[in-house]
Amino acid sequence: MSIRQDRLAQFIERVWNRGESAAVPEFLAPLYTVRHDPGDPWEGRTLDQAGFIERLETSRAPFPDQRFTILHMSERDSSVIIAWTWLATHREAAAGFAPSGQPIAMSGASIYDFDDADRLTGHWQVADRLGVYQQLQAHAAAPA
Repeated sequence: MSIRQDRLAQFIERVWNRGESAAVPEFLAPLYTVRHDPGDPWEGRTLDQAGFIERLETSRAPFPDQRFTILHMSERDSSVIIAWTWLATHREAAAGFAPSGQPIAMSGASIYDFDDADRLTGHWQVADRLGVYQQLQAHAAAPA
């Protein structure tokens, strides 16, 4: 595993899985661009580290036990590509749906870009957000 792959795996574990917002400056460059991430409210925005922490905390709030599992990782030039799965419990309101307490799953792939100091500068991502919406909808329609 290369230095960048190891750093990305640590970033996913500590920041996204554990929600360690204090670790963000350890991994991110001063500016981070969400280059392509359909359905993400921050798509197309360049965030400073405080803005990224806001994104992290807002994204994790409905799913505080979320867990990304990296299925595949490869590196090319200054980018690391990962394929992943995500599993979480719907604990707070999300996308207009009241908390269901039910598990939600999705999969996706992300390309993370690094600077010369091996800090993350942004990502390009595709994720099955439609599948998440369908699961939320199904849980909302299920009899209590």
